[in-house]
Amino acid sequence: MKSGLDRLLADPALRAPLQGKRVALLAHPASVTPDLTHALDALAACGLNLTAAFGPQHGLRGDKQDNMVESPDFADPLHHIPVFSLYGQVRRPTDAMMAHFDVLLVDLQDLGCRIYTFVTTLRYVLEAAAAHKKSVWVLDRPNPVGRPTEGLTLRAGWESFVGAGPLPMRHGLTLGELATWFVKMAKLDVDYRVIAMEGWKPDEAPGFGWPLGARAWVNPSPNAPNLWMARAYAGSVMLEGTTLSEGRGTTRPLEVFGAPDIAARAVLDEMARLAPQWLAGCRLRECWFEPTFHKHAGTLCQGVQIHTEGPAYDHGAFRPWRVMALAFKAIRRLYPDYSLWRDFAYEYETKLAIDVINGSPLLRQWVDDAAAAPGDLEALAAPDEAAWREERKAYLHY
Repeated sequence: MKSGLDRLLADPALRAPLQGKRVALLAHPASVTPDLTHALDALAACGLNLTAAFGPQHGLRGDKQDNMVESPDFADPLHHIPVFSLYGQVRRPTDAMMAHFDVLLVDLQDLGCRIYTFVTTLRYVLEAAAAHKKSVWVLDRPNPVGRPTEGLTLRAGWESFVGAGPLPMRHGLTLGELATWFVKMAKLDVDYRVIAMEGWKPDEAPGFGWPLGARAWVNPSPNAPNLWMARAYAGSVMLEGTTLSEGRGTTRPLEVFGAPDIAARAVLDEMARLAPQWLAGCRLRECWFEPTFHKHAGTLCQGVQIHTEGPAYDHGAFRPWRVMALAFKAIRRLYPDYSLWRDFAYEYETKLAIDVINGSPLLRQWVDDAAAAPGDLEALAAPDEAAWREERKAYLHY
């Protein structure tokens, strides 16, 4: 498999339109070549006139462990160009930043989940490029969790930095395909192109989206340490809106969840009783962990690990959003008064964090409604998922 970056570096004809242009790069730590050279260094070595770089959340080179920790602008000490933070004083590039380049190359490894903020950053730079008559080239990379889709569609009025548009939680597109969707959906008049991958096979085992064994995994963000986390993330990310630990401060972040005051075995039993069909395609294991930082730091938690790395993994059957929704429902049934929803300014929004994450209050309302059954959430989500699968057909490049 060749990424868009690989193809651009290997083919002088692809790079030819960049000659004589001022070029900027939006990238992060996973923006690397097969030999693990960072994109900024590789592009500079092939003779492009790099005049600026941009870093999304967590930084160009990767410097921030937690969410909502801003990164500053700085001068790159090797290439002597300004590096502008799009997760610092601003989330959108300013007029002054846009004046530094003619063409912006976007090389970001995504996780295939709407809430991953690189998706929103992509939309913002496309909008800025349209306003300033700049060009954007998206150097495409794999969606590591492949083509399955899942979750409620974000409702109008719930857009945020973790909700760039009416997407389900798990969208099943690459970043290049998302760029095409954004341009059409937002009616952007922008000069953009996608440098497509070659040889990406999202339905092929064992990676089902990620070229397992052929490419090294580099964390695109600090708590995205492996493919197994990526597979669980479209469900486990909802833990950020709860008082439960999502495993930050452990070696398996966003694969485990728990708290000191829940009985994990009882939660698992209740999940299996309520909707065993939602647990297909993975294994759930009772576990104990003690976070070294973040929620419940230094306290032993009873919890659950979501296993997607073993022979029980079924790519087509596994539905992480439903697994996590079911865990919340089980906890609410076992502990009706449990303080489950975390109330804080999530990504600078004043609405309840779990609602911002889901793009509406519908999931929380289902969890908190004692009379609501799994079939009621299925009746909400299934039509959204079917409609998205039909809509996205026009944007599939592979």
